[in-house]
Amino acid sequence: MPSLNANGIRIAFDTAGDPKSVPLLLISGLGLQLTAWPDEFVEGLVELGFYVIRFDNRDSGLSTKFEHAGTPSLTLAWLKSLLRLPLKPPYRLEDMADDAIGVLSALGVARAHVVGMSMGGMVGQLMAAKYPSRVLSLTSIMSSSGRRGLPGPTPEARRALLRRPRGPGDIDGAIDYNVALLQAVGSPAYPTPEKHLRRRVARALRRNCCPGGVVRQMLAVTACGDRTPQLQTIVAPTLVIHGAADPLVPLACGVDTAHAIPGARLEVIEGMGHDLPSQLLERLLALIDAHAHGKMAPDSTPRLFVKQ
Repeated sequence: MPSLNANGIRIAFDTAGDPKSVPLLLISGLGLQLTAWPDEFVEGLVELGFYVIRFDNRDSGLSTKFEHAGTPSLTLAWLKSLLRLPLKPPYRLEDMADDAIGVLSALGVARAHVVGMSMGGMVGQLMAAKYPSRVLSLTSIMSSSGRRGLPGPTPEARRALLRRPRGPGDIDGAIDYNVALLQAVGSPAYPTPEKHLRRRVARALRRNCCPGGVVRQMLAVTACGDRTPQLQTIVAPTLVIHGAADPLVPLACGVDTAHAIPGARLEVIEGMGHDLPSQLLERLLALIDAHAHGKMAPDSTPRLFVKQ
């Protein structure tokens, strides 16, 4: 796996397609590696004429880890957040946005379409706000504005998140935990067979496992807080895609994001949860293609796509 230096750290990345094609940067979510973007999704983007760039966020995959910072207490961070006390994370989402810009610069890419999922959507939002000349368009998938008062995970999703593997060396337990989590937050109308989830999780764990990095990324999200002021400055054409059945980042979060970004279009997919099910990849590719090529009129009216 190739890597590059960006923003003072080492970042693992890969590319697909013709470097002379229009660049499109994919940003993964919390604790996810670049491999979380399905290969068939990447191949579909290449077929649509994009030069696709994926990378491991800091503290995940094969990129630089911040183990020297220790593993923060999320309970303490949550209490401080409730009391509106300042948080001091090892790094911030803004640093991760700088990382992404550094990846583009290291690859000689001046401007790119940016597609981020979940936490990656938040990083993409900050990229578009801070570096408007570098972002051709923004697609924010199953993400949020971070505004106070928005609903949080369902009780079932929260329990799945708080559950933990039996021990640090228990690979089978780690696989069971991650599969259960993916099932808890996945798309109810488009379920992924358990054997496919187990294969995907095992492959990810073999590539890298950094539980402390997940906690540090989570603290960066918590410390970022309300991004509404930054969202209101975004000038890049923006598409917000959200599942109507998302149990982890409820639909209201996507609606609020679209309302905060001037001219953003909101696309609500019925039956979609907090994942990228294979049954919806063709639909997602069509939306991103139309958006990147300016075939969508700016509109905040949800479009519902019902399972056929």
